[in-house]
Amino acid sequence: MPINMRHLKVNQTATIISVKAGGELGLRIREMGLVPGTEITVKGKAPLYDPVALRVMGGTLTLRNNEADYITVEPHETK
Repeated sequence: MPINMRHLKVNQTATIISVKAGGELGLRIREMGLVPGTEITVKGKAPLYDPVALRVMGGTLTLRNNEADYITVEPHETK
């Protein structure tokens, strides 16, 4: 079931379904490699849950919650 990226938990993995940001923010998100079909893993969250650290294509990046709100993901099943 697709959810907003903001709702992923630490160490949870998901695949990006869509990015609904336009303009400069949309371009910036896509340039970071956050495009549909990309697998991401949440590696950590700041004490107030903003920003969030993501593992993407072997690298780590941070994203603010207001940026993550534009990204819809499909969480992977936990074992």
